[in-house]
Amino acid sequence: MLIPLANDPRDYAWGSTSLLADLEGRAPADHPEAEVWFGDHPGDPSETPDGRTLDRWIADDGAASGIDEPLPYLLKLLAAASALSIQAHPSKAQAEAGFAREEAAGIPRDAAERTYRDDNHKPELIVALSETFRALAGLRELDATRRLLAALGPGAAPLAERLAEGDASLSAVIGWLLSDGADVARDVIAAAVAGDSDEFAAELELARTLDAGFPGDPGIVVALLMNLVTLRCGEGLFVPAGVLHAYLDGLGVELMAASDNVLRGGLTPKHVDASELVSVLDPTPGVPPVIHARTLGRGIRQYDVPVDDFALLAVTAAPDGVDVTLAGPAIAVATDGAPEVAGLASGGTSVLVPGAAVLVTPDEGGLRVTGDGELFIALPGR
Repeated sequence: MLIPLANDPRDYAWGSTSLLADLEGRAPADHPEAEVWFGDHPGDPSETPDGRTLDRWIADDGAASGIDEPLPYLLKLLAAASALSIQAHPSKAQAEAGFAREEAAGIPRDAAERTYRDDNHKPELIVALSETFRALAGLRELDATRRLLAALGPGAAPLAERLAEGDASLSAVIGWLLSDGADVARDVIAAAVAGDSDEFAAELELARTLDAGFPGDPGIVVALLMNLVTLRCGEGLFVPAGVLHAYLDGLGVELMAASDNVLRGGLTPKHVDASELVSVLDPTPGVPPVIHARTLGRGIRQYDVPVDDFALLAVTAAPDGVDVTLAGPAIAVATDGAPEVAGLASGGTSVLVPGAAVLVTPDEGGLRVTGDGELFIALPGR
């Protein structure tokens, strides 16, 4: 079966009024449109044509089509006009322990101070749809960060001194900045706003932008410890457990394990638990690799990720059709043109305009994609 899916964009403050609208060929919105969720996650499940949410449809009718449990992934369109919070996600074991601990403490799952809202990990992949998509991802190599701090002069000296002990000190420094280092953070921010560096011009310009939106936030200094990454259209970035990241601006397709566990590290008015963030943080410096899709066959490319929860395909339609074999429940979302998708078993068809999505049940075995345009397909991993 092909089940059309719909959802309203979430209006987070960092969202864009134009990126999703431009994708869908409509007028800009009068409010931020940040994310459209395609999946059965109870936080915002998609709606099916008969009015049921997808989690309800799967519970009622999924088994007949080969879906006997919740989807292991969540697919999103993400449109950022300004920075998301700096954040990291727990490993599976950390999520299970943290969720059990907060359940035992009686903290409501929707409480502002709640950290673990489920017991799952949340590795994620973002693929740029806009010409560029900027992100902070991972901690910069320490030698480069020391050069940046040296360029900022005396205002950054106390932070530079704390980074003198080696790689293992990064976790402690971040925890200190977010808890007891507010005075030093303000001095570093002031130095960055006024600073000048040919090597780190983009990072200092970002610090000025962040300070305009989050004045004095210690997360700005955390951002100065991170890699500034620019994806080109079609390039992907994979973020595993424990890696600090924050998306900055651009339109992308995001795919993640089905979880809402977020430990924040600044650039947000929401709850920041510095000690818990440090407990899950991977402090290893290094640039996360940019992922280029691997060609599987005519018109079919795959973004390889080292997790079992999900896989992501990009498919370019062809007038004579491209056959895509799928194992397990899949969700396809169009991002260009008007590709027609047909179930390989049933022959049922649907034309997908940009932003439109369908659930492909396992009994179909795959899709034939005809016409013109492009779509992305999320499915379970290995």
